[in-house]
Amino acid sequence: MAKAIQGRAARPKTAATRDLRRSMSNHVATALIVYTGLQIFLTVKALQDGLPSILPYVALILLVAGIIPACRWFEARWKDLTDEQAADPSLLPTFRSDLMGLWATAIGLPFLITLVFRLATQTL
Repeated sequence: MAKAIQGRAARPKTAATRDLRRSMSNHVATALIVYTGLQIFLTVKALQDGLPSILPYVALILLVAGIIPACRWFEARWKDLTDEQAADPSLLPTFRSDLMGLWATAIGLPFLITLVFRLATQTL
């Protein structure tokens, strides 16, 4: 039994065995966690730096209003694929492009929101 498990674990995942639907769903879930962590960290940092107390909370509301629909859009593109389409290697360039957009949004948006609020408070 251990030999069977070891042999299975040693096989590399190929495009033919990778389910793009599940992979995108996993990336979306992880991106939401990363985005939330970054947003909370940057909001707490902004509060410590003396931003007015209401603005960082508005940024947290933007978390829900902005990132969840975007992530749903990324996931919706992939969830309705058939089993054959989900394992089709010709979809990998599009999949990778969507992953780049997803992660750029998840990582970049918290910094952008914080920057906008910092600039807004400096001009006030």
